[in-house]
Amino acid sequence: MEPSDLLRHIVECLEKLNIRYFITGAVASIAYGEPRLTNDIDIVADISERDVSRLKGCFPDDEFYFDEESAEKAVRSLFQFNIIHPASGLKIDVMVGKKDDFDTSRFQRIRRLKALEDTVANFASPEDVILKKMEYYVAGGSEKHLRDISGMIKISAEIIDLAYIAHWAERLGLGDTWRAVHKQASKKQP
Repeated sequence: MEPSDLLRHIVECLEKLNIRYFITGAVASIAYGEPRLTNDIDIVADISERDVSRLKGCFPDDEFYFDEESAEKAVRSLFQFNIIHPASGLKIDVMVGKKDDFDTSRFQRIRRLKALEDTVANFASPEDVILKKMEYYVAGGSEKHLRDISGMIKISAEIIDLAYIAHWAERLGLGDTWRAVHKQASKKQP
């Protein structure tokens, strides 16, 4: 299985089941920025406990690892769970929507993009991808998040709402990080 096959599979499943979702993380930053390798697909889903068994039905046991009990626990705790394709090593991280102000805003700002030649999917807005990348950078220090942000600003500057990022960066305690990231990314612009 190729990453594109897994992306198509999860999108078709979520849309067939009428589960609200959006793609975020590396796949979204690639859509708005520069390409890089990734073995996982990050999805935020507005999923309930009753949706878990329906979702599991899309991922047969002979091809995927999907621990239904862990998924139900993740839904109850508003956390995340994984769906793994062991033969390829590919993984889907399903993050359960938190229903807080930020997630509400992120769901309202979904963009429908052509994910693959034959697949249109819901993506987080570029601003929301940048905000989450900053959050992950602060939490773990991985430079890949800063590279992703820089690539997004370089490629998609004309569609990025800087005021929205500044507003949410302050609310999320990322104001200093945003100012530093934006200043650095602006230096790299031609």
